[in-house]
Amino acid sequence: MKDCNQCGKCCIKYGNGDLAATKEEIDLWELFNPDIFEYVKDGKIWFDPKTREQLNHCPFLQLAPKARPEEKDKYTCSIYLDRPEDCRHYPSLINEMVRDECEMIELADIENPKRAQEHLDKLMSSSRPSSYS
Repeated sequence: MKDCNQCGKCCIKYGNGDLAATKEEIDLWELFNPDIFEYVKDGKIWFDPKTREQLNHCPFLQLAPKARPEEKDKYTCSIYLDRPEDCRHYPSLINEMVRDECEMIELADIENPKRAQEHLDKLMSSSRPSSYS
């Protein structure tokens, strides 16, 4: 499995209403991060603060500046430390990564998904709660 190359595919794919935030996260945003909370509507995330319409992408996904024009696009998250748990826990399954065309996947991961899943679980252990399975 390769290191994440910040392709942004996961953020782009799941930014159109496919992400959730817990009530606790939303409550914390309301108290401490009103700039994030303004994108919440009826307990759901990523709504335009002005029109109240669902956004088709995460408003906090940013294209990173390039050192050279020929470089591949890379993305960053402007709320990385306060991002929803859905984001913190992704990716969780190898077949999910394959489905989402994650660029971390290598042929060896597809050929031996059990070993790849074990590697992924170790890699993501600091992002997931200890009860995650």
